[in-house]
Amino acid sequence: MRELTVNEIALLEERGCWAEDWSDILVDEAFAPSQMEQVMLYGHVELGSLSGSVEVEEGFRRRCCIRNAVLRNVSIGDDCLVENVRGYISNTRIGDRCYVANIGIITNQEGCTFGNGTEISVLNEGGDGNIVIFEGLTAQLAWMMVNFPKAKTLTSNSSPFMGKGEGIGFIGAGARIVGVQEMTNVRIGEGCEVQGSCKLSNCTILSTENAGTLIGSDVIIEDSVVAAGASVIDGAKVYSCFVGESVHIGKGFSAEASVFFANSYMDNGESCAAFCGPFATSHHKSTLLIGGAFSFYNAGSGTNQSNHAYKMGPIHWGTLDRGSKTASGSHILWPAHIGSFSMVMGKVQNHPQVQKLPFSYVIAEGRDTWLVPGINIRTVGTWRDVGKWPKRDARPLDSRNDIINFAFPNPYIIQSVLEGKAVLEDLLKENPESTDVYVYNGCKIKRAAVLKGIQYYELAVKLFLHRCFQLNTAETDEAVGGRWVDMMGLLVPKSEVDSVVRDIESGAISTTEELNNILLQLHQNYRQYEQAYANYVMQTCGDNLFIDRDHWMREAEEAHALWLKMVKDDAEREYQMGDVEPEQLRGFIESIK
Repeated sequence: MRELTVNEIALLEERGCWAEDWSDILVDEAFAPSQMEQVMLYGHVELGSLSGSVEVEEGFRRRCCIRNAVLRNVSIGDDCLVENVRGYISNTRIGDRCYVANIGIITNQEGCTFGNGTEISVLNEGGDGNIVIFEGLTAQLAWMMVNFPKAKTLTSNSSPFMGKGEGIGFIGAGARIVGVQEMTNVRIGEGCEVQGSCKLSNCTILSTENAGTLIGSDVIIEDSVVAAGASVIDGAKVYSCFVGESVHIGKGFSAEASVFFANSYMDNGESCAAFCGPFATSHHKSTLLIGGAFSFYNAGSGTNQSNHAYKMGPIHWGTLDRGSKTASGSHILWPAHIGSFSMVMGKVQNHPQVQKLPFSYVIAEGRDTWLVPGINIRTVGTWRDVGKWPKRDARPLDSRNDIINFAFPNPYIIQSVLEGKAVLEDLLKENPESTDVYVYNGCKIKRAAVLKGIQYYELAVKLFLHRCFQLNTAETDEAVGGRWVDMMGLLVPKSEVDSVVRDIESGAISTTEELNNILLQLHQNYRQYEQAYANYVMQTCGDNLFIDRDHWMREAEEAHALWLKMVKDDAEREYQMGDVEPEQLRGFIESIK
């Protein structure tokens, strides 16, 4: 960089430019004064080459220049177009090939952290903060913070902005900032597009060449971090949130003190204190996600939950395990825990704790809640869900920080299946055969549903073994039972998590980077853990203490064939309703293998 010459200063002044102190202005060797017009310069300003052109939209390039702008303590890279700044740009570094136009104010203040270090309380809205937002947050780190508070301490050195920053904002190379009213204390990643937003305040918008981020019209984002590849558009309002990889938030959705992880999709509704894991989806108006944990979830229209009883505040919360859905108009009164791949219908008021009964229909009728255990395993919807999620992972391969294990069935689900089968068998043992309705944790189950549920759970166990046989998972004779956990996408034995927690508490793990590496290694060991669990299932689920592998392979093949028939039959039932074309049915059935 060099100082301006006397002739360059004279030419700039002729073109309506002014500087508080021309000696404080540095320019590139190839700087051309003819590319500046009506620009006011305050403080220290550095200007790159303006000799090239910049793409303002696909297929349309314009010559670089700076015009109609007020700049204070700003550096601008090479080949940029900055024009029509109604207010000013202050304390900001702008990278190469940027397009900044028709904006109000871009400013940054000393001590700002760009949203890093914002502490929020998810699940228990009225509790102490349990998640620290920062640019390296993942679904698994958030899960660790919620379940093991000591994990929060690892974030203290996870971003250069966790402490007080120098107050200089950054707009990455190739970014487009157009029609924005106000940006205060904001960092923008390379290739990011910010188009027509109302207000961005104290936030980091990450973006990369392969995972560009879009912030759209009428959007407000405050005290938040947005990950690469995300989109926040169409009037969405985001306050104190983490918006993860390839997450979409749009159509006026309002989010407060919530976290959203890989491929979640939120339109129209609202969230508060929600922990939305991978593939959590809400499309409809009048839908509220509050005080709950959701993953691989689909919210029906008008879905909502209640997190207080008008007594001690909004302190209650609940969980919908992986793959659950809520039907249109459903309402859940927290606390509650719904099992994996279950469907909730109606206004549920009795706080069901039915995590041990996955694949269930949970149906509210008045003040009663009815359960139909296991039935959802046979449906077209479950078949489609487990197949569509891997295909809908929109994240580039080099930008996948959230760990997602799509395995179905998996040990986390099967442990509940085994518990659920035992629950149903105990109900039969503890009640006479003349009993028509059983009660479990305040929920009613018809005798026929109990009997059928046991059969469905036996089927699920065999489907899990079939999957293990088909994949020929890591060969091991070890048989290991024990609890499993679903860390918002990462499936792992609880014993391994306990070991990680001990290392955090002892200081053996002291950074989020170390923790991420260990969790990734656990994910890479999944097949070995899974096979050990499958061996345990084969040894403990037969009539005898041990039944040989060949026997289980035959049983698994028969169960898989039966499952495919159930799914096809369910598709036929939908076809009989009259809204499915014959070709569509035929194509679907042919795809089931």
